[in-house]
Amino acid sequence: MDIQLLLALVLGIATIIVLVLRTRLDAFVALLIAALVTGLVAGQAPLDIVSSITTGFGNTLASIGIVIGLGVAIGKILEVSGAANSLALAFLKLFGKGREPWALGSVGALVSIPVFCDSGYVIMNPLARSIARVKRAGYITLALALGCGMTLTHHLVPPTPGPLAVAGILGADLGALILAGLAFTVLLLPIVIFYAKWIGPKIEPAMNEEVREAVYGTVHANAGRRSGGTAVADHDGGADDSDGSDLEVDNNTLGTPPAGAKPHKVGAFVASLPLLVPLLLIIMNTVSGAIDQENQGVVGTGEYTPSSWAAPLAFIGNPVVALVIGVILAVYVLLPRWTPRNKVQGWFADAAASAGLILLITGAGGALGQVLRSSGVGDALAEAIAGTPLPAFLVPFLVATLVRIAQGSGTVAMITAASVTAPLVTTLGIDPIVAAMACTAGSMVFSYFNDSYFWVVTRFAGLDGIAALKGWSGITTAVWLGSIPLLFIANAILG
Repeated sequence: MDIQLLLALVLGIATIIVLVLRTRLDAFVALLIAALVTGLVAGQAPLDIVSSITTGFGNTLASIGIVIGLGVAIGKILEVSGAANSLALAFLKLFGKGREPWALGSVGALVSIPVFCDSGYVIMNPLARSIARVKRAGYITLALALGCGMTLTHHLVPPTPGPLAVAGILGADLGALILAGLAFTVLLLPIVIFYAKWIGPKIEPAMNEEVREAVYGTVHANAGRRSGGTAVADHDGGADDSDGSDLEVDNNTLGTPPAGAKPHKVGAFVASLPLLVPLLLIIMNTVSGAIDQENQGVVGTGEYTPSSWAAPLAFIGNPVVALVIGVILAVYVLLPRWTPRNKVQGWFADAAASAGLILLITGAGGALGQVLRSSGVGDALAEAIAGTPLPAFLVPFLVATLVRIAQGSGTVAMITAASVTAPLVTTLGIDPIVAAMACTAGSMVFSYFNDSYFWVVTRFAGLDGIAALKGWSGITTAVWLGSIPLLFIANAILG
């Protein structure tokens, strides 16, 4: 590889890491500066660099921006309506007594598809505490299973913003990526459970006393007590049947209820509709499109026009249309009729605020990818990799791993990896789905001090120091390792 182009690539990635770690600039600005540095070092004309940045930014958001906004909106309604709580309790009943880690790992994985894992963990953690209080043991096992179940789908399954951004940057089919992400989640979940059950009893004695009292009960636990700056739930140590009463939604949260109104509850089936219906529509579009292309003999030619029977599915299964349907279901099925319009609009505003930075980072990642293409760095990297024995699909995996360890954010790590990988997909013949899964799987590695979710899980679990690293950093690294053979299998099937 030409030394100038190699230097451009290395300095571009280093710029992201240094700016995020050592300055007050966020990942959005860091990615844009990295694009400028890469283009200038590679010898691209300054005005051409700016043109590449705006083109890449616009093209990426055109393909995925609306979908990210709609997905976050669905997650917000699931959160405030109590639908996420109903799904959690349904999973507990489904798995039965003695299989609580499997239930919490599974519900964590489901809830984290539309809900950011930080807020999802806060919502679901009282259920883990309630179960542990009844059993008088096992809280750390449950807390790790819940947290890492959320990590799986947060990193692997759209419409979580990170995987959505990767799909947009790499041009991966969204329905196929959903199926691949779900398959990886199902296969990696046993690693989560077995690791949690193995390490949980070993480190539970290290749980700090304040959280131990909050979980297992004491008359001295007072409202508002905090552990390491994170509020912990308090309990009076009385009998508890683990029926989910800790998760009940206050009617006042949803508006002013009519006189005598019962607490608002959403059944598990109804709660799942805003999530499952869009996912099923997108998958149906993918499957029908694949069948239709095969029938027309145009697979891989890029000249596909849906047949009359496939066109309706292509419309309602388009991610934008499918998620609009999901938002409508969330608002009119999950919320009571007496929830006022201004409340709902306020929740949408909150969702838009949380999605805003993700959208900017996603667009900036697309801008970096376009600079890598137009400056020639992408082609040079592809040629260099083609001359080595390293499987090409491991490049995005390793880039995501490096960036994740360096700066902590899984979303930034996978977007950076996708940006670097985008020029290689066509040149090296990497399947876009395999490349996308490599980006997302690589970003799961070794969550530790520079990851905000590390602090959410470990503070709620009452773990510090070595115990926190053994528990949370260990379990995220275990699923990262488990994803490597799955990537080889996926490449053998799709590559």
